[in-house]
Amino acid sequence: MHYIVVNILIIMCKTLHLPGYVLTYFPVRGRAESTRLLLADQGASLTDVEVPLADWFSGKTDLKKNAVFGQLPKFQDGEFVLYQSNAILRYLGHKHGLAGSNDKDTARIDMVNDGVEDLRQKFSKLVFFEFETGKENYIKNLPNQLAPFEKILSQNSNGTKFVVGDKISYADYNLLDILHCHLDLSPTCLTAFPLLAAYTERLAARPQLSAYLKSEKRNKRPITPKHKQ
Repeated sequence: MHYIVVNILIIMCKTLHLPGYVLTYFPVRGRAESTRLLLADQGASLTDVEVPLADWFSGKTDLKKNAVFGQLPKFQDGEFVLYQSNAILRYLGHKHGLAGSNDKDTARIDMVNDGVEDLRQKFSKLVFFEFETGKENYIKNLPNQLAPFEKILSQNSNGTKFVVGDKISYADYNLLDILHCHLDLSPTCLTAFPLLAAYTERLAARPQLSAYLKSEKRNKRPITPKHKQ
């Protein structure tokens, strides 16, 4: 039944030429959430197609076979199809003017985004493979992982704006998402990082982003399949 529903949604997206973008992913936040944050804040139309994990792993859907690297998310902008979460972010960053105003800023934004990816991989390793045995040590070492981002913020307008320059970038949405993940893991993790704490609150207060963060569709999704709300 889930397989039929998913395929009907995909066919509708193709045949009806729905406005905006289409994002196909599992019913979790995971690697699709930073894209959702970006599009919500930019006021862009997004159709979410949710693939039940059971259907994905059982092979009931052809999505895995057709995915370039056998992974989701899958992103569609009209006839243009893109995989890999960071490639999707960079594409949208350039398309919506969120990738820096010059080559140096663009490179700095890429650097921060790569730093977020490093942290996300460590977080994913903990959640999926080491949660019961490694959580305590992970949280103990977390300040060492967050300190570089605090320093980056301090170097731009004393931490009162964004990671780079005067305008939000795609890396900001990715950083906000991974900070939310860690606040869920350890609610006091930003206590020693006043700039990051204020930054997280400042971004979350942006009107369209705030509305999304408070929405039912956002809050019904766990961070990963291992997380329960």
